[in-house]
Amino acid sequence: MIGFYTLFKKEVLRFWKVGLQTVAAPMLTALLYQMIFSHAVGRHIEALPDIPYNAFLIPGLAMMSMTQNAFANASSSLIQSRITGNLVFILLPPLSVPAFFSAYVGASVLRGLLVGLGVVAVTAPFGLPMPHNISWILTFALLGCFIMGIFGLLAGIVAEKFDQLAMFQNFLIMPLTFLSGVFYSINSLPPFWRSVSHFNPVFYMIDGFRYGFFGVSDVSPWLSLTVVATAAAVLAVFVLALLKSGWKLRV
Repeated sequence: MIGFYTLFKKEVLRFWKVGLQTVAAPMLTALLYQMIFSHAVGRHIEALPDIPYNAFLIPGLAMMSMTQNAFANASSSLIQSRITGNLVFILLPPLSVPAFFSAYVGASVLRGLLVGLGVVAVTAPFGLPMPHNISWILTFALLGCFIMGIFGLLAGIVAEKFDQLAMFQNFLIMPLTFLSGVFYSINSLPPFWRSVSHFNPVFYMIDGFRYGFFGVSDVSPWLSLTVVATAAAVLAVFVLALLKSGWKLRV
C-alpha cells in the first residue's frame, strides 16, 4: 500500500500542478461546445422526447471530457517516463503489478472525475434538470474513466514516441467519441449507421451516463452496464497480464 500510495500521489500531483491545462482547459472546451451547439441547433431539434437539446448535450460533453482526460493522463505519464528514462526508478522498487496498475489508473480516474464534475458545473446553467438517478451517473462515470485509464496505460506501453501516442488519440479515441452520440441520438441515424453505433463501446458509456440524468436512453441502461462492465474487466485482465510480462517496460 505504501508503494501504491506513493505512485498514486506522484501521478495526482503531476496533473494537479498544471491544473489550468489538465482540468480547467477541458472545462472551457466543453463550455464552448455547449455554447456553439446550443446556439446553432438547440432551438431546432429535440434529440430525446421531452428533453431540450441544451440539456441533452451536457452528459455527453461531460463523459467525452472525462474519458479523453482519463486516457491522456495515464498514456502521457507512462510514455514520458519511458522516453526520459526515469521509468527505471518506478520499476526498481518492489512495487507489485496490481499496485502499479492501480496507481496509474486511479490517478486517471480521479482526473477524469474532476474534469467531469467541472464540465457539469459550468454547463448546468444551460438547463440541466435534477438528476434522475445518482447511482447510475456515478457508476458509468467511474467505469468510463476506468476503461479509458486502462486504455491509456496500454497506449503508453505500445507507443514508442509521442506522435504514435497521438495516433491513438486522433484515429481511435476521437472518432469513437464523436460517433458515440455525444451530439445526437443514434435513433436519428439511418438503420445502417445505427447498427454500426452499437459496436462502439463509448456509445454505451455515454448512453448509460445520460440515463442517470434523464431516465431516458437509446438502449436499456442494463445493456449499457453489461457492455461497459465487461469491457472494463476484459481490458483490465489483458493489461495486467501485459504489465506482468514486462513487455516494452523491462528492457
